[in-house]
Amino acid sequence: MSSVTVFPVLGLSLGGAVPLSDHEQRLLDQIEQALYAEDPKWANTVRISDPRSHYKRRLVKASIGFLLGIVLLMVGVVIINIPLGVGGFVVMLAACLWGLSSWKRMNGFSEAAAAARPGQPGKTGRRGGPRQSFMERMEERWRRRSDER
Repeated sequence: MSSVTVFPVLGLSLGGAVPLSDHEQRLLDQIEQALYAEDPKWANTVRISDPRSHYKRRLVKASIGFLLGIVLLMVGVVIINIPLGVGGFVVMLAACLWGLSSWKRMNGFSEAAAAARPGQPGKTGRRGGPRQSFMERMEERWRRRSDER
C-alpha cells in the first residue's frame, strides 16, 4: 500500500511524490519501448507535446467561442429573438469560464490556489496571522463582542 492517500474525486493528495521502485521503473521503461515500437508517430507526439500548448489551444477555442457568443447575442437583439440572445450570453459566459480555467492552469495558478487553502502553514492573512475561513472570522468577532460586554 502506498504511503500517499489520494482522493481522485477532489484532486487532493495528502503527501508528496513517491519515487518509483526499480521494478516499477523497469516496467515503465518496457511499456514505453512497446509503445514506441507499436506507434512511433503518436508516441513522439505525446513525448514532445508541452502541456502549455494544450492550454493555449483551449484559449484560442475559448476566444472563438466568446466571439460566437457575441455574434449570437447581437443577432438575437437585432431580430428580437430573446432565447437566441440569452443563448449567446450563455455561450459567452461558458467560453469565458473555460478560457479562464485554461489560462490559470497554463500559468500555474491552480497549484497556487490549492496551496492557499486555510490551515496550510506559511499562508497568512492581511494582519500577519494565519489565514482563517469566513466562519472562523465571524466566530472570532462574536467572541470579541461577547467578551467586551
